[in-house]
Amino acid sequence: MRVGLVFFLCLLPLAAQAPKRPAAAQPEASIVVEVPRVPLLFTVTDKKNRFITDLEQNEFKVFDNRKQQQIIGFARESNLPLRIGILIDTSNSIRDRFRFEQEAAIEFIRGVLREDNDKAFLVSFDTAAELAVDFTHDAEKLAKGVRGLRAGGGTSMYDAIYFACRDKLPEDSPPEQFRRALVILSDGDDNQSRVSREEALEMAHRAEAVLYTVSTNRSGVKMEGDKVLQRFAEQTGGLSFYPFQATDLAQSFENIANELRHQYFLLYAPSPFVADGRFHEVEIHTLAKDLRVRARKGYYAPAR
Repeated sequence: MRVGLVFFLCLLPLAAQAPKRPAAAQPEASIVVEVPRVPLLFTVTDKKNRFITDLEQNEFKVFDNRKQQQIIGFARESNLPLRIGILIDTSNSIRDRFRFEQEAAIEFIRGVLREDNDKAFLVSFDTAAELAVDFTHDAEKLAKGVRGLRAGGGTSMYDAIYFACRDKLPEDSPPEQFRRALVILSDGDDNQSRVSREEALEMAHRAEAVLYTVSTNRSGVKMEGDKVLQRFAEQTGGLSFYPFQATDLAQSFENIANELRHQYFLLYAPSPFVADGRFHEVEIHTLAKDLRVRARKGYYAPAR
């Protein structure tokens, strides 16, 4: 018993002197914040509304809430694939000119879609908004859908814009890889929508879509609905067209198709980035004299 005890006690100092294995280093805690990138499609024209397509990146400045930003991506005459929604008013108010408007829309579809890159969908709206043709490369399928529309009922334009921007345009992501646009054929009046005009506009901003509006008002006098259409277009960087004669409608569609092929593309990461969920105003300035830049007015930052 004594020998065993002495042997055990002799081992204790050796155990105490044995080097300890160093503890594994613990990784430092880190917080990763994803800073969104803001893609902007924009058009530059001169005083005579002619497209200017030969400017370089260093000839532009971009401001986010009045703070200048660093441009991290730029392209002239953007050739990004097109994702376009065609929204056609089928309410009673356009019944007398509906057939001609259908044919003009079909010619636009055939002229703008490149089957290898572009896709479009068709939404009709009267008392309710309805997806008539889902996203497709096939211009003839879309044409058949347009010809199958029938006029009648009230008008739910805001619902149609909201649906197209919430449920259809975001299907292909990220947005900087596509050009997103809506072409809206309507008189701008709305008496059936469940969402408001501002809710529809907010959803258009969130979808990062450019809206082109074509008024069906033929009175020769700008009506309240025309002002609504103009606001949608101006806020998103698009254009409004007022073809007071039916024969001018085809020219309006041709002008939209032409503009879609003459756009610049710009990308930046907001600095400082604030995830406040609020609307951030965006401005693009060009150093070239007497030129006009047309782009969407801003974007909604993600919320925390």
